[in-house]
Amino acid sequence: MADNEKKKLNTISRSFPWPSIIRLNNYIHVPYQRIILTRKNIIKRDGHRCAYCGQRDESLTIDHILPKSRGGGDSWENLTACCVRCNNKKGNRTPEEAGMPLRLTPYTPNHIMFILKDAGNVDQAWKPFLFQT
Repeated sequence: MADNEKKKLNTISRSFPWPSIIRLNNYIHVPYQRIILTRKNIIKRDGHRCAYCGQRDESLTIDHILPKSRGGGDSWENLTACCVRCNNKKGNRTPEEAGMPLRLTPYTPNHIMFILKDAGNVDQAWKPFLFQT
């Protein structure tokens, strides 16, 4: 039995089964939520894996693909998660110079992607209501 089948919503006079989804009849526009560029969000975007070797490591660092000393800035497209070993091996070089190709192309994430990663498994009852066009 699922958790939502055990729970009840109680009012003064009635009791209702706990819903797995609530459908809105009227949509209120929510302004675009920009994801803030932080170490935590870069690692989350990259799936907690090194962009060079793919290793899952507790001690991931952030690597500038084009080093700052060569004009590389702090942007979603220039920063990636990297293990300490690969970061030291790459040093102050580009991935091409170091012979270390990126396993993924860095990109600016959107808030929907972050919600889906946090949500985990999607309840089958929700599928008709998600991503309607």
